Amino acid sequence: MFRQFRSAVEAALTDALADLDYPTDDLGIEEPPGDVAATLASSVAFRLADEAGAPPAQVAAEVADEVDVDGTDYLVDVDTSGPYLNFFTGEAYLADTLEAARSDDYGALPPKEESVVVEHTSANPTGPVHVGRARNPIIGDAVANALEYAGYDVERHYYVNDAGRQMAVFTWAYETFDESDLPDPERDKPDYDLVRYYRKGNAFLEDGPEEAVAEAEAEIESIMQGLESGDEETFERVSEVVDAVLAGMRETLSRLPAEFDEFVKETRFIRDDSADEIVAELKASDHAELDDGAWVLDLEEWGIDKEFVFLRSDGTTLYTTRDLAHHEWKFDNFDRAVTVLGEDQRLHASQLEAALDVLGNDTDRLTSMFYSWVNLPGGEGMSTREGTGVDLDDLLDEAVSRARDEVETRMEDRIRDDDLDESDVERIAEQVGVGAVRYDIVSKQPTKSITFEWEHALDFEAQSAPYVQYVHARCCGIVDEAAAEGLDPDGLDVDPDALQSQEARDLLRVTARLPAVIEGAADDLEPHRVATYTREFAETFNAFYRECPVLSAEDGRTRDARLALVAAARNTVANALDVLGVAAPESM
Repeated sequence: MFRQFRSAVEAALTDALADLDYPTDDLGIEEPPGDVAATLASSVAFRLADEAGAPPAQVAAEVADEVDVDGTDYLVDVDTSGPYLNFFTGEAYLADTLEAARSDDYGALPPKEESVVVEHTSANPTGPVHVGRARNPIIGDAVANALEYAGYDVERHYYVNDAGRQMAVFTWAYETFDESDLPDPERDKPDYDLVRYYRKGNAFLEDGPEEAVAEAEAEIESIMQGLESGDEETFERVSEVVDAVLAGMRETLSRLPAEFDEFVKETRFIRDDSADEIVAELKASDHAELDDGAWVLDLEEWGIDKEFVFLRSDGTTLYTTRDLAHHEWKFDNFDRAVTVLGEDQRLHASQLEAALDVLGNDTDRLTSMFYSWVNLPGGEGMSTREGTGVDLDDLLDEAVSRARDEVETRMEDRIRDDDLDESDVERIAEQVGVGAVRYDIVSKQPTKSITFEWEHALDFEAQSAPYVQYVHARCCGIVDEAAAEGLDPDGLDVDPDALQSQEARDLLRVTARLPAVIEGAADDLEPHRVATYTREFAETFNAFYRECPVLSAEDGRTRDARLALVAAARNTVANALDVLGVAAPESM
């Protein structure tokens, strides 16, 4: 309803300004402070004051008098507060919000005829996923969820670097060293098993006998050349390692959860000759030149000083060359492409976009978004190669363990009597623990570095995942209790006029905004907006819960309306959490 109301305000204000011969390019529409009863406001009078030759407050009054509310969706009145215009909704706005939010898919927008591929995570398959990179799958998955809720046809992709030196080293090490040469794996998972070979191989290349290292380097170079030439045997050798490590990484990522529609391998663009086609096109461009035998692009026209190497002097392509082929493949198959990258990839992203422009692509179809690292207290370093740092599995296990302790501590204080057994406690601990990690990370602006703090992330009383999740569990408890009394909120004939308390009306107003919040998060690729919304929603619901008895309401009419509102709140918070990829427990 909020989206329709906003559109009505935009149309009415635009017409009023046009009738007064004022420009209509910047309407200044915003949400007013919490102490203002209006649903929307406008600061347009500030912009028009100079043109009108009058104080902003006088301009605001002039414009307000010109706004016609007749025939508009939900807009019933306009007034001013000094220089601001205030726009008010009526009873139909709240009634329609209640009806809409009683649907399980509330918040989802109508389908759009536009496809989007979201590439995220894409960590090199060299070992377990590390905490420092955990922000990528969490943000990437939430972005994809927001786009999907906003009506886009979304696919989630993981780009697998299976053609570089790292994978050649890994393959050589796996084929060279024996299990007896290695320490025991830290976990019974393939990524933990195989990373031991990678670490052993790197240590050998650094400290091994000179002649043996030279032989190893020759074999590593042979593997790289075999991949470059499309040799099937070499590809199968490397794939054995890559696929096994990826299987372990996928198991970890699925816990977040972060699932993928396709794992796109870098070697695909060698084997289908598209990387060679990119090389030929770039060589023919006015920006290509030879530099000590290597082919490079001069990208000064795009404000990039560093040359972009797309073909080595030995005639082999680079990761960047194959990534160009990868992106042209995206453009051939999707309307838009979004890539989630670490902040250390900014240069690569700008070079890639410029090179795509050289190739004649519409780079407005590509959006790269960047994130800063996740740190733990103490600032542990992260390196697969050296075997240092904290793995994401460790963080999630610790989160679940702490959540279990918190859930068990609260068992005696639970009002709801639903006889939780050990399996229920374990399930809730997983939902709350993993949800706490995910929510704490996705709720921050991606470009700001963060330090993960247990005390905040698992605080049931603060603005955290458990705080929001508890709202859903509380709603489910009320609905279940109602069902035990023979009341089904979905089947009730509800009179919205029975919701006259300020707390109920406030809850409806916040509920009305969810579709617009999702739309904005999708448009700007900012899922943290949804997290901010969930905190406001939780606070508003808790105020309603404290002040408005539901099943013990003063009369059946009020009881039924409040029960319907609880069901609407359940759907609202469940779907908002779903956008964030956070579980909505039915009991806590």
